[in-house]
Amino acid sequence: NRSSDLELDKITAKTNWNCFLCEPEMCPAPLRVRQDWHQRVQALFAAPDPIEYDPLVIPPPLPLAERRPIRVLSLFDGIATGYVALKNLGFDVELYVAAEIDCDAVRVSSVHHSDITHLGDVQKISRKKLNELGPFDLLLGGSPCTELSVANPQRKGIYEGSGRLFFEYYRIFEYLKPCEADSCSHNGSRPFFWLFENVMSMTSNVRSTISRFLQCSPVVVDAFQVSAANRRRYFWGNLPGMSRSLVPLPGDRVTLQECLEPNCGRTAQFNKLRTVTTKQNSIKQTKAALFPVVEELGIDDAPPRGDILWCTELERVFGLPKHYTDVNNMSKQNRQRLIGQGWSVPVVRHLLSPLKDYFKCVTALPSAEATS
Repeated sequence: NRSSDLELDKITAKTNWNCFLCEPEMCPAPLRVRQDWHQRVQALFAAPDPIEYDPLVIPPPLPLAERRPIRVLSLFDGIATGYVALKNLGFDVELYVAAEIDCDAVRVSSVHHSDITHLGDVQKISRKKLNELGPFDLLLGGSPCTELSVANPQRKGIYEGSGRLFFEYYRIFEYLKPCEADSCSHNGSRPFFWLFENVMSMTSNVRSTISRFLQCSPVVVDAFQVSAANRRRYFWGNLPGMSRSLVPLPGDRVTLQECLEPNCGRTAQFNKLRTVTTKQNSIKQTKAALFPVVEELGIDDAPPRGDILWCTELERVFGLPKHYTDVNNMSKQNRQRLIGQGWSVPVVRHLLSPLKDYFKCVTALPSAEATS
């Protein structure tokens, strides 16, 4: 009624509403930010699926003498962040086959990794072609998330548009995975591993659909623990130790200041970035769209000015080598688009590292951090 509306207006006018996570100093003393609030949010989104799945069978580690170079098929490969992570871990990569239709992404990966075999459109990969190139030890993939993310109000879901490309991953996964009997295994005696990734901001129905087809529940992994940006993602797979905690390695750049170009008068205004996407404004922080960096102009009496991240700095945030996307005079917008579509290299490195107990490794190449 009208009197209730008036009372509500009075309360709203007198109450100073503040988010104690965003502005803890503006809130009453009893409220304190939990130090583990990131993990609690992850646990909330990682609620179990309605169906309880049988534990995935993980093969036992192989003796050193039996470990062979790894053979990889990467669907929706992007700029080959999976390959970068494998090389940083020191894997001996015998074959890396990539399916990608973005010409700019293919150009970037081809310039840096001439040994990658490109197949083009994942929808055109036939069983005959897989038989010609196989066997494969590792299947990687993360189908486009545009139609799955709740951030897109016009999303079509998993059965329409680019959302249905998940089923292309599933089609190839079903063919490559070993049967229970070794006699019908595509790989024979070779262990087979797989990993599928997508955004955490999907509906529970979409998550349950993916889990039902892949017959396992996802784990939530957030890049903020090993990089300078928040990036929560769902990962499905049979890699050993997927749910273990992320631990930054020596040389990992875990704060934004560490990612900025040195000796350029640039100062980070935030310790961590929010999730960086393909959109230009995603680099600006908070609802107020604040610049993440303040830059000294080096001119007398000129005040510092706000600035967005340079492409080399954004590459460091994602664990990529410096100038990795600086190919063919590509525009800044395209470089951010390719980086924003990709995986965080430290996260993929974390997930793939247990495979060193199964496949041959050589001396590790310098990490992305060391070459930056």
